[in-house]
Amino acid sequence: MNKKDLTKAAVISGVMNAIINGIINWFTLDKTHPTVLLTQDQISSSMHTVFSGAVPLAVSLAFILTSIAFFTTKIENKPPYWPTYFLKALKHSVYAFGLFTIFGVLIQRIWGSIEVSLVLAAVLAGLIAGIVGGIVEYETKKSLIEREKVKQ
Repeated sequence: MNKKDLTKAAVISGVMNAIINGIINWFTLDKTHPTVLLTQDQISSSMHTVFSGAVPLAVSLAFILTSIAFFTTKIENKPPYWPTYFLKALKHSVYAFGLFTIFGVLIQRIWGSIEVSLVLAAVLAGLIAGIVGGIVEYETKKSLIEREKVKQ
């Protein structure tokens, strides 16, 4: 598998995750309100915002998709999942948490509370899922292939 194949697989994974998770998010939104906040300036808020749903989505997807990419990649002499790729999955989750939390905090700090339509909220959640899906797929398979090349 070369870099072009890795990129193609990552784009396909990202698009699939964006569509699936955007649709799932659409069905979980409260349709009694016409808009939802992108972020809110309270850490203890119980109100749903786009980022309050997207950050846990990104964290869980990062872990799950790293594991799936590991188990579905067929190469000779694949290293064991535990502990190396379990820790990589954990690293991807922490990275996703930090990245999207910081992004949400910066949006709140710079632009304040922004209301978006339900459709845009679902699209943004799907976009975040797509970004996570693509990056995780690429990084996991790239590291597996690089390990295989080093052993040869």
